[in-house]
Amino acid sequence: MVSIIVVTIGSNGHIYSCLESIRKQVDQETETIVIDNSLEENASYCSALNKGIRLSKGSFILCINDDVILDSNFISEALNGFNVDVRIGMVSGKILRIKTDIIDSSGLFLSCMRTAKERGYGKNDLGQFGKPGHIFGVNGAVAFYRREMLEDIKQGLDYFDSDFRFFYEDLDIAWRAQNRGWKAYYVPTAIAYHARGGTARKKEGVGRSFGRFYISDDLQFELIKNRYLAIIKNDTLLGLLLHLPFIFIYSLAELGFLLLFRQKVIPKLLNLPRFIKSALRKRIAAKRI
Repeated sequence: MVSIIVVTIGSNGHIYSCLESIRKQVDQETETIVIDNSLEENASYCSALNKGIRLSKGSFILCINDDVILDSNFISEALNGFNVDVRIGMVSGKILRIKTDIIDSSGLFLSCMRTAKERGYGKNDLGQFGKPGHIFGVNGAVAFYRREMLEDIKQGLDYFDSDFRFFYEDLDIAWRAQNRGWKAYYVPTAIAYHARGGTARKKEGVGRSFGRFYISDDLQFELIKNRYLAIIKNDTLLGLLLHLPFIFIYSLAELGFLLLFRQKVIPKLLNLPRFIKSALRKRIAAKRI
């Protein structure tokens, strides 16, 4: 059985189209669990996903945002990816922007700056990503996991690291899985549609480039914090040394953006040390010394 977990904040009515697309999935035994984050102030996306996974019963877990619409064959096609290899723990389909042929993601990759890189992001779908194959991880908006993998990489009660709250949780879980010997696979015939930023951005920023301009100061802090936490938890010493110049350049550009446009976020960075301590403890617990 496939357990589908949808986290919603009840905005813009996205949830209705999302649930309708789930209902139309063909030839699959599924259960759907909706976690309503609008009921709790400062609710965390990662904590909601963890709650949903703990409630679920399926051998495969599909975590989706409420601003996602699945093609009717999405699940049946995506499941073929797990059959390629018993160590495939993550499967991505081809994710397009809603009502367009623009690619949102054809697989998640780790960039030299240690950011999450969505392959094909913003490009027209011309069939250039029409072949299945291995990738680094899966986009968090439409993230399909093997339960066995999630249980293997779980940290305490957390499947998704609750320190992350929002953003980079998909890169972190993919990186942890890769470090444990799990793999990710891309199936281009599994199609989904995503309103990029539909749940996190201001209305005028949905689907637009450079989403940093359209998220709140609190989410801006999460975006910065979580990149560092993912690096601290998962990177090797050699990987860190090799990519340090790129990490530094990206961080410098990020600081410049804050100084120019988001000065109110800068004091929030004083909270980083306590999160870094937590990340170091988790690194040691995972034997990434």
